[in-house]
Amino acid sequence: MLKKKENKIDFITLIAIILLSSFQFKAFAKIDTLVVISTNYGVIKLKLYEDTPFHRHNFIKLSKNGFYDSLLMHRVISGFMIQGGDPDSKRASAEQIIGNGDIGYTLPAEIASQHFHKKGTIAAARQADDVNPERVSSGCHFFIVQGKKYSELDMVNVETRMANQVKQSLKMKYLNNPAHVLLKERYLAHQQARNNDSLNAITKLIQPFIEEEFKTQKMHKFTPEEKLVYNKLGGAPHFDGNYTVFGEVIEGIEVIDKIAEVKVQGNNRPLTNIRMKVTLEIVNN
Repeated sequence: MLKKKENKIDFITLIAIILLSSFQFKAFAKIDTLVVISTNYGVIKLKLYEDTPFHRHNFIKLSKNGFYDSLLMHRVISGFMIQGGDPDSKRASAEQIIGNGDIGYTLPAEIASQHFHKKGTIAAARQADDVNPERVSSGCHFFIVQGKKYSELDMVNVETRMANQVKQSLKMKYLNNPAHVLLKERYLAHQQARNNDSLNAITKLIQPFIEEEFKTQKMHKFTPEEKLVYNKLGGAPHFDGNYTVFGEVIEGIEVIDKIAEVKVQGNNRPLTNIRMKVTLEIVNN
């Protein structure tokens, strides 16, 4: 009886292995676009997500057209990310400030909870919320996350900072209401004069509005799985829910670390140009 039971377990285990292998094969088969970014520090290979179609197809189109070829990684911040995609960077002089060039169109936000800013993810850059409340993405700028590792306490602090940022946005929403133009003028005047007591008094005045509106906001909460990834692999959790993540590195993640450690100018532009060439390895779209 014991021998038969062991055989049964072996058979079930075998079936499980076959099914798992089949699932892994199917999952890989869904990766129909591999992007290869070649730099003088090495090659980064990424897969693009199918459930962010606007960003995926746009990146494929630009790559096919050679848009990214010879552009610079123009912004590098160690422990955070590396960024490229400014068309003005192709022929920029060593002294030129770059990062403001664009392609002339934006992409609708495709912010999905299942895609978060773990190390090695590629996301679309965009303008800040105060001028871009819809969080639309640049049509060409992108960044690849290096980030850092976060403890459990770090993650709690990140959630707290994200909540405070929402409250700050609600305060500005109130002040930007045309009915409150005089109060906004007072607030800005006190801000310029660095009169913190008066600023706190105005904030206290509109606090009931902020707290009431805050109750209607869906605050970002990190799952246990996300916390584990940020602890073991690292990333930039404070960006979650704010930017469109549309792919991730599958080979060459060490190249991100190499680029992130280069010396930079005051505007985070590398002192030595880091040019890229982007090609498509597999395309079945």
